[in-house]
Amino acid sequence: MMKKTLLFAAIATMLFVQCEEEKDPFAISNEAIGPLTKKTQMKQLDSIYAQDSIVKLNPVTGAIETQGEVEVYDKEGVKLLLLSPYDESDPTSEIANIQIFDPRYKTDKGLTKASTFKEVKANYEIAGIQNAINSVVVFLKDTDIYLTIDKKQLPEEVRYNFNQKIEATQIPDTATFKYFMIGWDAGEAIEIQEGDI
Repeated sequence: MMKKTLLFAAIATMLFVQCEEEKDPFAISNEAIGPLTKKTQMKQLDSIYAQDSIVKLNPVTGAIETQGEVEVYDKEGVKLLLLSPYDESDPTSEIANIQIFDPRYKTDKGLTKASTFKEVKANYEIAGIQNAINSVVVFLKDTDIYLTIDKKQLPEEVRYNFNQKIEATQIPDTATFKYFMIGWDAGEAIEIQEGDI
């Protein structure tokens, strides 16, 4: 009887620990970031972030539910995320892109907003690098993550030629991220607006 009780207690503890790990509000995976998933609708954000603050960037007059781009702040006023829907005018729209501001958000390999390019190279395969006017955008293979690095951190010979193909070896290990993004674009190519980067 004692063995059964101990076994039950051990299983209950393991399940509790596993549930706690699954509920990490700052965990980034391919299908989720904290409590958000690819299926989360904009109108659900008010209940998901009931303990936090949601700032509507382009409030729609008369709108009852959350729609359009929003910023999420925690109780202490720390900016966590910028959430952009597929359709700005539809409260049932799912989230297309997430900009991460808070370095507490991290992947299972430890990548955060505060990481450097050295950590990217050590833990991820790079799917592609896009050369933009002021930045380079780095796409990570088998993830929804893409990173923007300011060209000021790159060697001078690659800063000013917008048509030049930039290799990972030309990005310094010490380079930090201007933007740390998640793109849930349903498999479509992510369009980078030149003026935004």
